[in-house]
Amino acid sequence: MPERTPSQTVGPYLHIGLTQGAYGAREIFGANLADAGPSGRHIRIEGRVYDGEGKVVPDAVLEIWQADDQGRYAHPADGRPLASNSFRGFGRCPTDKDGVFAFATVKPGSVPGPAGAAQAPHINVGLFSRGLLKRLFTRIYFEGEPANAADPVLALVPADRRRTLLAKADPGNPGLFRFDLYLQGANETVFFDA
Repeated sequence: MPERTPSQTVGPYLHIGLTQGAYGAREIFGANLADAGPSGRHIRIEGRVYDGEGKVVPDAVLEIWQADDQGRYAHPADGRPLASNSFRGFGRCPTDKDGVFAFATVKPGSVPGPAGAAQAPHINVGLFSRGLLKRLFTRIYFEGEPANAADPVLALVPADRRRTLLAKADPGNPGLFRFDLYLQGANETVFFDA
């Protein structure tokens, strides 16, 4: 039987393959998921990525994918036409030297979930970083959203840990939401199996 090759972490070269613009090539995906055309509430999600010691992670890459404000995904499997072709539904953003990322998008609508139950508006997140053997998956929900109480996925998370999945509105800027990710430690973000 042949020997297995040793496992490797996601980095350190993930930026070259996933953020081409930083290396002089044309970006395929960026941090802007919706131009001015799509309907819905245009928002900005900003945050930082922290490691287990509370230090910022300056070389992570986040990918997000989401439905539009009517709960339609920009994917043929959704089967429903989008209201605008300027809604991409998928974005990618590296963290900067201070561990900061930011996405411009629209607040998603409710989507069907397991057994047809409606899911609260949320954004799916994939996180790549050095030291990780596999990409991590989580979700961004919105603090104060009434539909959170009945969301079947959020209900699987222990009540005392749900706060790690909630983006908080910035009181000084109605279109801005804060969402920080913690890879380990007391504030560790809840991550889901793929």
